[in-house]
Amino acid sequence: MKGKPLFNLLGVLVVLSLALAACGGGKATEAAVSDGPKVTSSGFACPEPNPRMEVTSTELNIFVWTEYFPQDMLDCFELVYGIKLNRDEYSSNEEMYAKVSAGGTAYDLAQPTDYIVPLMIRTGLLQEFDHSKLPLLGNIDPNWMDQSFDPGNKYSVPYLAGTDAIVVNTEAVENVPTSWSDLWKPEYAGRLVFIDDSRAVIGMTLVTLGYDPNTTNEAELEEAKAKLAELVPNVKLFDSDSPKTALIAGDVDLGMVWTGEAFTANQENPAIQYIYPEEGPVLWQDNWVMLKDASHADAAYAWINYIMQGEVFWLTIRDFQYTNPNIAALEYAKANQPEVYSAYFDSPITNPPAEAVAKGFGIEDVGEATPLYDNIWVEIKGGN
Repeated sequence: MKGKPLFNLLGVLVVLSLALAACGGGKATEAAVSDGPKVTSSGFACPEPNPRMEVTSTELNIFVWTEYFPQDMLDCFELVYGIKLNRDEYSSNEEMYAKVSAGGTAYDLAQPTDYIVPLMIRTGLLQEFDHSKLPLLGNIDPNWMDQSFDPGNKYSVPYLAGTDAIVVNTEAVENVPTSWSDLWKPEYAGRLVFIDDSRAVIGMTLVTLGYDPNTTNEAELEEAKAKLAELVPNVKLFDSDSPKTALIAGDVDLGMVWTGEAFTANQENPAIQYIYPEEGPVLWQDNWVMLKDASHADAAYAWINYIMQGEVFWLTIRDFQYTNPNIAALEYAKANQPEVYSAYFDSPITNPPAEAVAKGFGIEDVGEATPLYDNIWVEIKGGN
């Protein structure tokens, strides 16, 4: 990619490794303060907001990815601030964008992946963040900030990141794939699970052809469509909600999934391995954005700051193991939850090898070529 990498994970891993090795309100808000310590139904003691933001809103509406939030994190925010958190979920960036751009929603925050952010900025869906109201932004590793999709983080705040690579049950698959192109082999027909992610899947296909995964060349895209059409009939299911479920159940044996899904599947069955393909994995970063018509901005700032606290954000390491950009959370987990931290840091899934990341590629905004990708996805999936 030209210019600053979309996802400088290689630099993040180096800096993070060194850093971690070295480190061993409104009435509702006032009511929450006076009630004493807060404990969730699971028994988790909620940290107090630090700093506590002044909030007059009594609710917050967020539109987020499925299976991405520790329940204790959600419950604690409601408990410590006395704010009702309303959460709708989506399974793809395209689903999120279509709903938000259609209007008529009351969402305050959404959670797009890197390449969708420029599109949302360009179409006037977002408002800029006031960094003076984000005092804990410094908890985020600088390597995750100031990315090419949003220079200066005017519109976005990092949440979690990760990779898309090959997952395979090594007990069920005799010939373990080592490249994306291997997934086209006839022996895998009917045994594949893929995330329902148009840009990642089309991008992977383009890479197998030797093309830029973000090409705007119509001839190259037509070639990718033809190749992908050969693969799709062999895919048993497209699932972005919980592709690990079919893997763990043995309904499928291999495919393309995200970091967190692979980690959980591997914890359930160590025979399920995550393979970084020879062509390189897909690299991505998910982010918070505030919608232009957000009516509960004060609650949105309170939410982002609260979850960025190290003693809160470590819950993502416990429950949803993706690559974590929050240094404070990693330091907290290392000092206070060593088993959780070790499982995260020692895993090549959540802490991928530098050589694998060096080969990786990001998905970028393709501007006016976006409909070409959308049309490919609609056509090749067809009746799948």
